[in-house]
Amino acid sequence: MGRAFEFRKERKFKRWAKMAVQFTRLGKEIAIAVKEGGPHPENNSRLRTAIQNAKAVNMPKDRVEAAIKRASEKDAKGYEEFVYEGYGPHGVPVLIETATDNTNRTVANVRSYFTKAGGSLGKTGSLDFIFNRKSIFRFPATEELDVEELELELIDGGLEELYVEADEEGNDVVVVQTSFEDFGNMQRLLEEKGIEVSSAKLERIALSHTTLTEEQAADVLKLIDKIEEDDDVQAVYHNMD
Repeated sequence: MGRAFEFRKERKFKRWAKMAVQFTRLGKEIAIAVKEGGPHPENNSRLRTAIQNAKAVNMPKDRVEAAIKRASEKDAKGYEEFVYEGYGPHGVPVLIETATDNTNRTVANVRSYFTKAGGSLGKTGSLDFIFNRKSIFRFPATEELDVEELELELIDGGLEELYVEADEEGNDVVVVQTSFEDFGNMQRLLEEKGIEVSSAKLERIALSHTTLTEEQAADVLKLIDKIEEDDDVQAVYHNMD
């Protein structure tokens, strides 16, 4: 069928694999939210956020409902959240957020990834001076939306920055950034204004950046790819340019 077909097939398989990983991570986030605040999204802001994020990546509704149902059962598996910090090849700082039901397994795996890549696992808090945790909200930039007016209206919610960027499909998306502490305030304010958020996350923003050669960057990306394949990993952050 030719190289073009093989390329399209490979790209499709990669997209499916990426979706599968996203669904697994969101399933864990839903489970943690249900354990913390119950199965009703109207009374559980973390669950409401997890469901919004699931919609953003087209996670099927029945799969979301199944995750909520499983987490509501008495003998449902519980997950603990841990953050691991270390330095990868060429001294690049790497921060890893995990959700696990077996901390011994997770820390052993993470340590082995760093060691095999020539890096080292550090102490908790060792990268606090490099990464700052921020609340990030994203939603479509529609024609009816006056971005400049919205920027003024969101100041009361703790707005730090508002800008428009293109998503993977090339559509304009409004990005709202607040402090970690103002996540709930901004979430409520956006809901009050009837803005349907496509994703709401706590992300780690690098305060400084490391510049590498292409070969050095490839070494670091190899480590990051390996870490992201781990089922216990929820997110990975680095400060490469």
